[in-house]
Amino acid sequence: MKQRTDGAVVLRLAYEAITRSGLPVENILKKAGITQDHMRLYQRVPQRAQFSFWRAMIALSRDNDIGLHLGQHLPLFRGQIIEQLFVSSSSFGEGLKRTLPYQRLISDAFQAKLVIDGELCYLKNITQARPNNLVNRHFSECAMSGVIQFFKFMTDNLFEPLHIDFDFSKGADLKEYEAIYGCSVSLGQKETRLYFDKKILDYQLWQAEPELLTLHERFATKKLEELVRYDLIDNVQEVIGRMLEKGELTLEMIATDLGMSARQLRHQLSEANTSFQELLTDYRCRLSKKLLKNSNESIDHIVCLTGFSEPSTFYRAFKRWTNETPIEYRRRKQSPLTSSI
Repeated sequence: MKQRTDGAVVLRLAYEAITRSGLPVENILKKAGITQDHMRLYQRVPQRAQFSFWRAMIALSRDNDIGLHLGQHLPLFRGQIIEQLFVSSSSFGEGLKRTLPYQRLISDAFQAKLVIDGELCYLKNITQARPNNLVNRHFSECAMSGVIQFFKFMTDNLFEPLHIDFDFSKGADLKEYEAIYGCSVSLGQKETRLYFDKKILDYQLWQAEPELLTLHERFATKKLEELVRYDLIDNVQEVIGRMLEKGELTLEMIATDLGMSARQLRHQLSEANTSFQELLTDYRCRLSKKLLKNSNESIDHIVCLTGFSEPSTFYRAFKRWTNETPIEYRRRKQSPLTSSI
């Protein structure tokens, strides 16, 4: 199973929203373990980081409805391929249909589908996580504000939400939702939905540039293909982590576990500008550093945990990675003077 991730734009939007809200943004990010590196343009961040983020937000803001309130400070979503696809389309409805296949470029949490039901229509499963969990509620409330804001921008403020369903049962006061979103809200529904009038789909986008649509779709498809390769790398690393203690790993063993041929896996990793050996070496290096720095495991046990057959092989590899022996590295990293470095 692939690991769900968010695009760096999600963190950048959150960073700006926290700054605008007056909350201590650097303290929150530090408490959540999020660095400036996570906000690089093409970085993908594991969605599990959201748990730490929202817990830090609640702890430092002392606001149990922080997702709802943070959404009020979100900057307008601009400058991404999603916007470019939208404005290249002739109408709001066309833009919506064009962009939905690429929503994953923003976050794996977005899995919206457009449903037309008579004169009403709605987006369902706008955000999707386990119902009633911490990430789902706060992220959904915050993201809903961002979606509505973006739709209003695209329609010269004509877009109006008619009703919102959330798939979590415990939330803010219903009157507060109505004041912020401008429509009624129901909790504890089977899926998250944003209802709006079907007529807005026909709204003509004045900034439309249809001649650029093919170019933008080609670029969006390329970015989506990059994510598929990212998934493959993540899957290989997950299998490496699960099988490493069993001893020496081979490309064939990983391929079998993933249900593909060794040739197919080798080719796909090459397309992703990496190889099985590079991923294995990187995983072993990161794991051994983590164990030496954060645990008191014996070197012999670390040799086993990192899948080396002999201590001497591990020592040579570690010396090549760090220019230090494992003992020297542990001593330096566990020293009180360098533990925070």
